[in-house]
Amino acid sequence: MCNPRVSLYFYIMENSETLLQKIEARRLELGLSQTEVSQRAFGKSDNSAISNMKRGSSPNFDRASQLCAALGLELYVGPPRESGPVEQLLLEGTDFAPVHRLDVCLSAGPGAENGDHAVVETMAFRRDWLAKMNIAPSAAVLVRVAGDSMQPGLHDGDMALVDTAQKTIRSGQIYAVTDIDARTLVKRVDTLGGEGLLLRSDNPEFAPIIRLGDEANNVTIHGRVVWSGHVWG
Repeated sequence: MCNPRVSLYFYIMENSETLLQKIEARRLELGLSQTEVSQRAFGKSDNSAISNMKRGSSPNFDRASQLCAALGLELYVGPPRESGPVEQLLLEGTDFAPVHRLDVCLSAGPGAENGDHAVVETMAFRRDWLAKMNIAPSAAVLVRVAGDSMQPGLHDGDMALVDTAQKTIRSGQIYAVTDIDARTLVKRVDTLGGEGLLLRSDNPEFAPIIRLGDEANNVTIHGRVVWSGHVWG
C-alpha cells in the first residue's frame, strides 16, 4: 500500500470526473502506469479501469474504493463536506472513524424535546464497516433512545446510529424525525400515496401517528437509523 495516505473528498454520483482527475494526478505522482494501478487494485494486468473512466463510465463504490486504496487515497463518499484532513484512529492496524454522540434523545414514546445538540462523547467505528454500509463518517451521529414504543427492536437507553444523509423516505424503515409539535421521535415511517405520512411503532400498545397535507410537510426527517447497540442495565 502506498504511503502516506492522501484524503480524497467527492460525491461519487455527481463528480466522477473529479475522481478521475485525482486518480490520474496521484498515479503520475507515484510514477505508475495505468496497467500497474489495475494490477494493484484488481489483480489484472490491463488498463481498462482507468480507460473506461476516461470514456465517461462511472465506477461503482467497490471499484472506486479499490482504485483509491491501490493509490493510497482515502475515499469519502457522501454529501459535500468541509475540506481538511480526515480524523483517523488506528487500532492494531485497523482504521477507525470517530462518530460523535450528540446530547439528543430519540423518544420511542410520546416524544422528547431537544435543544442544542452538543457532542457528549465520541465512539470509533471501523471505516470498512461504514463503507460496506455506504455510510459517510461525517454524516453519522449517535443518539440515545428513550421509551419502549419501538420494542423489541429498540429498548430504552439503546444507542442508535443515524445516517443523516438518508433523508429520503423508504417506507417501513426507521427514521429519526421531529414531529409537528417539535418533539423528536424514532419511528417507522410510511408514505401514504403522496398524501401524508404514517409514523408507527413496533410495540403494538402504541397507536400510529398520521400526518396529512401541511402537517406531513412539517415533519422533519433527520436521517435513517442504520444500527443500534443495546445497553444492558
